[in-house]
Amino acid sequence: MSGELTPEQVLGQLEKGRLSPIYLFYGDSRFRLEKVLHKIRDTYIPEGARDFNLQLFYGDDKGPDPFKVVSAIIDASRSIPFISSNRLIIVRRVEGFPASALEGFLPYLDEPVESTCLIFVSSKPDFRKKFYRKIKDLGLGVSFKKLYDNQVGPWIKRTAKDLGFEMDEEASAFLHQIVGNSMGELYSELEKLYLRHGKARIGLEEVKELVLHSRVYSVFELMDEISSRRAPQSLSASKRFLEEEGKNGVLRAVGMLNRQMRLLWQTKSVMEGGGPRSDVARRLGLKGFQANKLVQQSKSWSTDDLEGALDLLYRADGLLKSGSQENLVFENLVVSLCGGWQEV
Repeated sequence: MSGELTPEQVLGQLEKGRLSPIYLFYGDSRFRLEKVLHKIRDTYIPEGARDFNLQLFYGDDKGPDPFKVVSAIIDASRSIPFISSNRLIIVRRVEGFPASALEGFLPYLDEPVESTCLIFVSSKPDFRKKFYRKIKDLGLGVSFKKLYDNQVGPWIKRTAKDLGFEMDEEASAFLHQIVGNSMGELYSELEKLYLRHGKARIGLEEVKELVLHSRVYSVFELMDEISSRRAPQSLSASKRFLEEEGKNGVLRAVGMLNRQMRLLWQTKSVMEGGGPRSDVARRLGLKGFQANKLVQQSKSWSTDDLEGALDLLYRADGLLKSGSQENLVFENLVVSLCGGWQEV
């Protein structure tokens, strides 16, 4: 067996009560990685047995000799579990070990102890090195990649279920739309939903009620008003947004507006080509209600308008990054997008 596992495959093994004796966790999504580690710790070793069967090591510990640390990890991995059927050993920051010390693990990788689950965690795995390559060849590398847009909705629904409630398809899509792909922020909003409502099923209205009282709503409201070219409402929303977010928020909003204008352009292209609304959802990878809103908003824009909008956004981005006063640049940008082209 070779290649890599997904976090979902590891959780599936955990549900069946049989983890592999070795894993290498790595990837850009630290939030997903830590959630899976937490789930393994809470599920694999009973709480009363953790003091005896759960150990944590660090590869970048500057104190002990790294070869001695490797030896200690192997000795711990070969120990018999006490008052439990399993042992769990987590080795963080594995990239801190020198390559020569990592090679000390190779004999253990060939003959691991089945009652121990040894998890290596690395932020910078180098698969040219024997240690990393060996684990990958065994098919025990677990890649925690950032989710693509079309994977976030299912993740929201699975996470809601883990927290104790069900979410409607439209509700999860709406939450994704306003919060974005940050799994940490999404998880925080899901926790708020559960604490606020504490019921088995949550729909669109409950999510709307939550975000109306949340700062994440301000950027969503801003995108919505500008896309509909409602100048007074857009200016009002931009002022609230600037008060909450500051310069870093402005750069993020310009990036989101760039994406929004491209979505409107693609929507207009589909509709002017005689395609049905369902084609917008299919081609852009969106839910039906999201596509319907874009179709409605695209009626306020001509192709020339959208081309001009993208040019304005490009110039605004340059001004902001060169140190221009962000409030003035952004407010002028909002006015220009909503009511005719002015210099930004």
